Amino acid sequence: MGRVTYGAARHRKKVRILRKARGFRGARSKRWRTAKEAVVRADATAYRDRRKRKRDFRKLWVIRLSAACRSRGILYSRFIFGLNEADITLNRKMLSEIAIHSPADFDAVVEIAKKNIPAAAEAA
Repeated sequence: MGRVTYGAARHRKKVRILRKARGFRGARSKRWRTAKEAVVRADATAYRDRRKRKRDFRKLWVIRLSAACRSRGILYSRFIFGLNEADITLNRKMLSEIAIHSPADFDAVVEIAKKNIPAAAEAA
């Protein structure tokens, strides 16, 4: 019985990994074992950070909205509560863009939110 070497398959695998490692510094793009470790780690980081990016952007929008709301005399949480009470379904990204690029329109949205906060919620 012949000896199995996986020659062509192994070569294709190495080529695939080294191609993914192109642009890495030093041995991380040249040496097989180092490149393999670097690619595995890079893939894991990329997977994690694709999800993290969404969280980071939402955080940014909330920070921008909070600052815009405070300058108009309302807390962010009360602003969002008022929008929910008024059945306004603008997401935080759009609200943030409105606050930056169209302050007059954002003032109108804030006024709507202020009107729709119940008196009991304001006192608390």
